[in-house]
Amino acid sequence: MTVKSRLARLSVLATLSLTLPLGTTFIPVMAHAEVSAADPLKPTGAWSIPQRKQAQTPPMGWNSWNAFRTEIDEAKVMGAAQALVDSGLATKGYVYVNLDDGWWLKRRQSDNRMQIRTNLFPSAKIGGTAGTSFRPFTDKLHGMGLKAGIYTDVGHNACSQAYDLHSPNLPEGTTAEREVGLYGHVDQDIALYFAEWGFDYIKVDACGINVYAPNSDLVKTHAYNGIEPMIDQNAISRTDITGVRRLYDEVADALDKHNPDGDYILALCNWGTADVRTWGKQTGHMWRTSGDITPTWTRMLHNFDSASTRALYAQAGAWNDPDILFIGHGEFDANHLVQARAHFTLWAMINAPLLISYDLRSAPQSLMDIWGNADIIALNQDKGGHQAVIAYATDDVQILVKSLSSGQKATVLFNRTGAPITVNLTAEHLKYLSDQPVQLKDLWSKDTHSFTGETTFTLAPYETRIFTTEGTRRLNDGVFLSEIPGQINVAEDGITAPMPDPAVHRMTGQWSGTRGTGERPAYTGWGGAQADSTPYDQNLQVAGQRFDTGIGILAGSRLEVRNTEGHTRFEAHVGVDDSTLNTGDKVRFLVYGDGKLLAESADIGFGTSVQPLSANISGVKIVELVVRADNRQSDMPLITTWAEAALKK
Repeated sequence: MTVKSRLARLSVLATLSLTLPLGTTFIPVMAHAEVSAADPLKPTGAWSIPQRKQAQTPPMGWNSWNAFRTEIDEAKVMGAAQALVDSGLATKGYVYVNLDDGWWLKRRQSDNRMQIRTNLFPSAKIGGTAGTSFRPFTDKLHGMGLKAGIYTDVGHNACSQAYDLHSPNLPEGTTAEREVGLYGHVDQDIALYFAEWGFDYIKVDACGINVYAPNSDLVKTHAYNGIEPMIDQNAISRTDITGVRRLYDEVADALDKHNPDGDYILALCNWGTADVRTWGKQTGHMWRTSGDITPTWTRMLHNFDSASTRALYAQAGAWNDPDILFIGHGEFDANHLVQARAHFTLWAMINAPLLISYDLRSAPQSLMDIWGNADIIALNQDKGGHQAVIAYATDDVQILVKSLSSGQKATVLFNRTGAPITVNLTAEHLKYLSDQPVQLKDLWSKDTHSFTGETTFTLAPYETRIFTTEGTRRLNDGVFLSEIPGQINVAEDGITAPMPDPAVHRMTGQWSGTRGTGERPAYTGWGGAQADSTPYDQNLQVAGQRFDTGIGILAGSRLEVRNTEGHTRFEAHVGVDDSTLNTGDKVRFLVYGDGKLLAESADIGFGTSVQPLSANISGVKIVELVVRADNRQSDMPLITTWAEAALKK
């Protein structure tokens, strides 16, 4: 889709926008160009996420930032690349070698061509009219069987030019020469980085549209050209959602243009702002769900929480990204292997990209064993593309379950605390029959275990236990939708005004300490579709009847479900959830198959008993589940439940 067509779509959507406090306009972004502007719930009969060649599983590799920040050079990067090859990590999937901030010298003003800091990357010094080139660098990586990644910013200036002012490797020269970001140069820079230099991956940061306000001390002191901030990380109502997406869409279009074979990765890095969870899958291959990770346990919890509840928003070719791994540093170093294993396990289970960021030239074997655990890597790289779903959650313990393409499942028992804790794992958590044996294989110790009904483990402080599981499935003739989140696209989730998610762990300020009043929820998504819970993290319940499986979603929503296994029936029990804030309005549940109406409920209100709803989906490729509330009298959220929603043979 071109910039022109994207902007035309956004222009149409603007006419449907809702006015929020402070006069800010929020535009719900539609997920498919053919969706009627007048009716975003109209079925399309199509899977509306772009079909991509790359990132069919989460990208894996190495990134320079946590290891070296801006203090990078060719020897360090090539040393990491060689270590990936020599250690066998590359054969396990770690193939991207990604430069982060710090590689640039300036933007040459005679032709606006980017120049490389050749004292750091001597192979880039080629002379002639080009001056510098990364082609020798990328050719060498490609010759090693690896892929090359580069970093930039969507604004004029990069993050280091605001936050790493002590660095000796900041861009040099005049104000214009130091404008190394993409702003105003998207097509030229993307053509240079990919068509000419041969990169395969690009991380696009957003500091340039966030912290360079025209009248700020930063801009005045360092003679930058300011940009009125488009992102306010503390106030979604002050964030220009449409404008931020427009800039990233322009990058995506340039990448399509200069990579006709589709062999590239676009990593969006606007830290979970601008409601990126709703449009990131349309624009890029992965999108950050939070601010930067730091090597502390509580910050890891923060980043994990920002992605762990969004299983329905990620699938093959489009992944939640809670940031690069910090294993090897701080509370995840070789002296904290329990925490390091937990960090790696959790990222693998939620299908996060696995990007090592450590000086691999001197990595101890204990860390190499964590990154190289083939069984856990296999969970992350499973072709099913299903992010783990939370089966049990408290502030102390979580149990996550992930469906695998083999028919097995994986489960993690996660002690979030600094004290030992007892965890009961039940067959019900795994959606297995409780009177049949369940087999477990521990993916760290390789021990096996069997139980019927439930079993108990004592977890050490900060410990995770991760198992593959086999048992007799509770649903023996099909699959619950909550078991296959990677086959579901939340085309419309019913949210009309984005709200910060209060379920994300709040830690002491990573840079501010306890100055100020403390960090508040910052990432939009509260009220988004959930597997096995309501949109607001309550148990699924209709008219007093509890359900342990289903999809919780707001009215005004549309889900696309791929029927890849040729199931012939869709079945669910539907109703207005007891947790709804809107108890007056009524809804209808509709099931479509390849765009045609197959089944429809009567109007259902709060307190009405759950209603069965089924449809014949023989031969159907795309099932769409729509919840309408066409005659609403209240603007309060109307919470609905597709209880026990399943595809059956």
